[in-house]
Amino acid sequence: MRKIVLVGGCFDILHLGHIYFLKKARGLGDYLIVALESDKNVKRLKGTKRPIHTQKQRAEILKSLIFVDKVISLPPSPNYELLVKKIKPDIIACDIKDNLLNNRKRYQNLGAKIVVIKKIKTPSTSQIAKLLKLE
Repeated sequence: MRKIVLVGGCFDILHLGHIYFLKKARGLGDYLIVALESDKNVKRLKGTKRPIHTQKQRAEILKSLIFVDKVISLPPSPNYELLVKKIKPDIIACDIKDNLLNNRKRYQNLGAKIVVIKKIKTPSTSQIAKLLKLE
């Protein structure tokens, strides 16, 4: 039986921090699923000039990574709990700033172990966008 790992995020301008996170997440199991935020949610979370790439473009980029097994494009108002119930991941990987940690008990009650992956020091998408004068 394969061990399913679920991660979520915007993944707007893919950078070293994303690659590190996704590889570490994949290393926790046998099958990595990425829940990709909608353009509307990215705009709400990151500001009106984001996303730089559309959800469809971001999905294509993620699908090209050898350690990503599946990408699920989320709707504008996703029901994360329903998603977890449907996928039944063994592990949900996140970083320390993830809002998921506020609801840790709820997801653990659904059978998923929450694993925090430590961030590495690298420019974020927001920092890169500012450097490129995209924001």
